[in-house]
Amino acid sequence: MSGHWGILVSDPWLQNQFTQVELRSLKSHFMSMRRESGRLVIADLASKMSRVKVVGENLSEEERASCVKDLYQNTEEEVDFELFLKVYLKLQTFVNSRTGSSPKNSLAFLKAATTTLLHTISESEKASYVAHINHYLAQDEFLKKYLPIDPSTNELFEIAKDGVLLCKLINVAVPGTIDERAINTKKILNPWERNENHTLCLNSAKAIGCTVVNIGTQDFIEGRRHLVLGVISQIIKIQLLADLDLKKTPQLLELLDDSKDMEELMNLPPEKILLRWMNFHLKKAGYKKIVTNFSSDVKDAEAYAHLLNVLAPEYTNPSTLAVKNPFERAKLVLEHADKMGCKRYLTARDIVEGSPNLNLAFVAHIFQHRNGLSAQTKQQMSLLETFPDDTQDSREERAFRLWMNSLGNSTYINNVFEDLRNG
Repeated sequence: MSGHWGILVSDPWLQNQFTQVELRSLKSHFMSMRRESGRLVIADLASKMSRVKVVGENLSEEERASCVKDLYQNTEEEVDFELFLKVYLKLQTFVNSRTGSSPKNSLAFLKAATTTLLHTISESEKASYVAHINHYLAQDEFLKKYLPIDPSTNELFEIAKDGVLLCKLINVAVPGTIDERAINTKKILNPWERNENHTLCLNSAKAIGCTVVNIGTQDFIEGRRHLVLGVISQIIKIQLLADLDLKKTPQLLELLDDSKDMEELMNLPPEKILLRWMNFHLKKAGYKKIVTNFSSDVKDAEAYAHLLNVLAPEYTNPSTLAVKNPFERAKLVLEHADKMGCKRYLTARDIVEGSPNLNLAFVAHIFQHRNGLSAQTKQQMSLLETFPDDTQDSREERAFRLWMNSLGNSTYINNVFEDLRNG
């Protein structure tokens, strides 16, 4: 089986001996050999495998014939793709035994070249996302036997290989996205069930707004850490930014200088609304700078110190702004956040290094727990009454929106009625 699913073989051990690149190459050779004579038998392999790299270059036809004959007595047995792969592995082992190299190490190196060799991941981000998963999925009936995950290991990527964890995480971020009856949750999944989970996960991730370019089911199976962590990061980000919406948090109207700005605020992406909310409070605190990002603008931790002083003045520590060392100030900021119940997602080191993903997660978490906005006023209520009453349409609109987003369009659709108006 090939195409979107990748090339699969029924024996999981055999599947794991090859990368998808190797499988595609070998499948092409196999199909070509079989087409030449209509069928392929054991006796044909010695001559026909001369065109296959490694075993063709390093073994003579007599050596290949001798090796195959030792393995398979019935030379008229018809060869399917899995048997072809097994013969190839045996011949490759014979080649490596002569050259002194290990076939296992050779294959491991090939896999490493396409997984982690060219990519690194942030250990801080991994630790933060693991803590998030441990917190929000601790009570899940299926996953609780695997939790808590140890952030110091690569256990996260092993657990994510069957697709169940990512499907469950999507439902935490946007409840009801996946009907959990559609998730294969057996202890041991065959390759097809596992791929069903991966396809369900990827389509659902696209539907809720994740960008899943250049990632497929095989990347989960091979545990490509940077790609898996990238999807997890986006899912968690969507969950943390979910409340930055006027319908869910009408108090955001307080950020408006003019009622005419409401449409502009509604069309802003959640990250921009979060920055606007942060600058709204910083202005009240007398902070002169404008924060435009969650990296370089917060590295000195001064903006955080002013923000937390406004949101939780009862925990203010005068030393926070007096201290000159940014790292020490960052530690005091996190002590303040801890007293508020908001110390999550980053460390003092992450602040001074300007980690954009973790800083955004930290600020979004603060917004969720204490946004510092006033209760709804009569003016806000009157503005909210101008919103269309879409109770009747909400279920259908959501279904169409999720479907359209799952198609992978370049533009993410937040609202079917608004975002399709320009055609």
